[in-house]
Amino acid sequence: MIEVKNVKKSFNGVEVLKGISTVFETGKTNLIIGQSGSGKTVLLKSLLGIHTPDSGQIIFDGRVYADLDKDEKRELRTEIGMVFQGSALFDSMTVAQNVGFPLKMFSNKSKSEMDDRVDFVLKRVNLIDAHHKLPSEISGGMQKRVAIARAIVNNPKYLFCDEPNSGLDPNTSILIDNLIKEITEEYNITTVINTHDMNSVMEIGENIIFLKNGILEWQGTKDEIFRADNQAVIDFVYSSNLFKKVREAMLKG
Repeated sequence: MIEVKNVKKSFNGVEVLKGISTVFETGKTNLIIGQSGSGKTVLLKSLLGIHTPDSGQIIFDGRVYADLDKDEKRELRTEIGMVFQGSALFDSMTVAQNVGFPLKMFSNKSKSEMDDRVDFVLKRVNLIDAHHKLPSEISGGMQKRVAIARAIVNNPKYLFCDEPNSGLDPNTSILIDNLIKEITEEYNITTVINTHDMNSVMEIGENIIFLKNGILEWQGTKDEIFRADNQAVIDFVYSSNLFKKVREAMLKG
């Protein structure tokens, strides 16, 4: 569980996060949604320790991040997996080398133990025969699965995903969403996903926070969001005709 307590963050005198308080639950897919400029990326980077809040607290299972010393912060980072928007794979490394990179950086495993772990996570994301291929030799969807395998190779307690469906077709996006949800449940991870994709909200939005202008405007589930009475949420969710029809059907039901 990650607790966020009254977090504020400004840049050049402009307040971007205006007192965010929420809880990201363990074993669930927690989504941060909102328009561009809403503060969701700044919140994600604050959770990752890239940005330091001006005030407030971020607490990882009882550990207040700002109170940790250098070694404790380094230890916490070993418990975090990250899926970047563009996958961020190393072009010159094979799939297996990409996935094994965090093990070399943060574990004391032997080579055979690392190889076994790489094999295991690649099988888990349904990539059995891609070990020796370069990222340029596989599809965008496969690259994303490699990124997920790399993110979970160290058995993280916390998994962060930044626009994991960026650049993917709708069918592949659904597969990636479902894979993230399955892994979250299997390994009881606290997963936080920064997204603007309403299809992801519909597929895996177990705990959703909606930001607008640095304020937490609404929080709920994928079922509750279609009945939200917050106008900002309604405008965001029903910006397409498809979701307008979904809302109409649900309200009639």
